[in-house]
Amino acid sequence: MDIRRDDLSGQQVQDLLAAHLAGMQENSPPDSVYALDLSGLRTPDVSVWTAWEGTDLCGIGALKQLSPSTGEIKSMRTDARHLRKGVGLAILDHIIAVARERGYRRLSLETGSGAEFEAALTLYRKRGFENGEPFGGYVSSDFNQFLHLEL
Repeated sequence: MDIRRDDLSGQQVQDLLAAHLAGMQENSPPDSVYALDLSGLRTPDVSVWTAWEGTDLCGIGALKQLSPSTGEIKSMRTDARHLRKGVGLAILDHIIAVARERGYRRLSLETGSGAEFEAALTLYRKRGFENGEPFGGYVSSDFNQFLHLEL
C-alpha cells in the first residue's frame, strides 16, 4: 500500500470524500456533522493523504493543525471495497508519525456514537486514543465523542 500526500484533484478521491460526507450525514444528527467538504480540506492548515494499491484508491485521512503543538484527525475513510485490510490503521499510523515529526504534543478527533462508529473507535483506541473533553470549538452532545492521544 502506497500512502501519499494528495491535492484532492482526482475523481476517485472526490468520490470517496462525497461518500464520506453522505455517510456522516446519514448516521449523525444534522447539528452534529463536522466532516469537512472538499473546500474545507483544501485550506493551508490541512494535509491530506491517500492510500493506494496500484491505481486503486483504498482510503483517505487528513491532519488539521490546530496550534503549533496540536493537530486534529479529519476525514478518515476507507473505501468500502478495502474494509478490514488495514487501510485505516496504515493511514492513522502515517498521520501519527507526521504529527510527531511536526512536534505536536497532542492529536485529537471528534466522532460520533453508535454502531456505525464502532469500527473507527476501535481503530483509534488500538493506537492509544482516549475519550476526553471537547476541543477546538466543538460543543459536546449526547452523540459526539472526543478522543485524544498524547504524543
